[in-house]
Amino acid sequence: MDRSTKSAVVRRWSSVALPVLFLSSTLAPGDSSTTSQRSVTRLGEGIHVIRHPDAPDTFPQGNTTVIIGDRGVLVVDSCLLPSSAREDIEQIKKWTDKPVTWLLNTHWHFDHTLGNHTYADAFPAIQIVAHTATRRTIANYNPGAVARYPGRAERFRKTLESGKDTDGSPLTAGERKEYERALAGLAPVVEEFKTTTQLAPNVVFDDTLDIDLGNRQVQVRHLGPGNTAGDTIVYLPAEKILVTGDLLVHPMPYFFGGFPADFPLTLRALAQIDARTIVPGHGEVLSSKDYIFRVVGLLETVNALIEKEINEGRTLEEVAQSVPGSAEVKAQRRKFAGGDVDEGDFFDTTVEALIKAAYNQIKMR
Repeated sequence: MDRSTKSAVVRRWSSVALPVLFLSSTLAPGDSSTTSQRSVTRLGEGIHVIRHPDAPDTFPQGNTTVIIGDRGVLVVDSCLLPSSAREDIEQIKKWTDKPVTWLLNTHWHFDHTLGNHTYADAFPAIQIVAHTATRRTIANYNPGAVARYPGRAERFRKTLESGKDTDGSPLTAGERKEYERALAGLAPVVEEFKTTTQLAPNVVFDDTLDIDLGNRQVQVRHLGPGNTAGDTIVYLPAEKILVTGDLLVHPMPYFFGGFPADFPLTLRALAQIDARTIVPGHGEVLSSKDYIFRVVGLLETVNALIEKEINEGRTLEEVAQSVPGSAEVKAQRRKFAGGDVDEGDFFDTTVEALIKAAYNQIKMR
């Protein structure tokens, strides 16, 4: 992807799926903020992670984790496209003759939940689980977001005709190309959406839920707000495997909304879990907690800078201008993006959104 196109892509994602609820030091080789191929990683006997390619219109699809027990199967997150969910189901049937008895949604974003109906069609007895806050948002917000999705075509056309991005800045050649690519890929995504509806979970919990799949214990936990109000993690104590949802996204975090002031505390609680293998909501499987602390460092740095600016009477517009150019944020940018131009562009955009959300939440306190 050309320079600056990443920011255009991210703004398109955040305008649809991620409304603001409150307003090692280098990248791992081979991982990036875009995914072009489907891949499967075996974490152990009966435990697999499926990483999905981005949708044809460049919208990302969340990771899916499959956990097989003696009596049944638990799937973590059902991804975006019905076709991807169907491909996953066919793969699961090759791994086991056990039914998928549980489907967990780690949070409400529909790149992790729109496949719910596809799983329910394939496994009518399935129980779909989510945190109480997550279930509420899936039921109340997601159907409308899916219905509005085709409207992206008109917005993209207007952007291309005006030559200006959603923030009013002139489109670069790379951004124009990326909008054209997204527009060209939108029709097949909209067509797929016509084949499904957003199915809300039918089982809710508030703090903890333990599931026995048959000789395989699964712990479901809500550690606190961060990416969303109802972020949920899944932990396999025997295997020391931790599935985080979008509390953790690699190699660049998504900060397009959420609760930035609470986020570091939730991530520190996450880091206390005795895990050797960590599955993020997007990106490759991690084998250490280093990246958790890197994200904590970024959040705490930005939160501290913003609180200082608020205490000095700065407006959001002033803070949005000053904080990205600070020495502290520049140092964080080097930790996440190194010298990679595209990842640097993504970092700038996600931090821009983080600043707005953090300012609004901190100022309310």
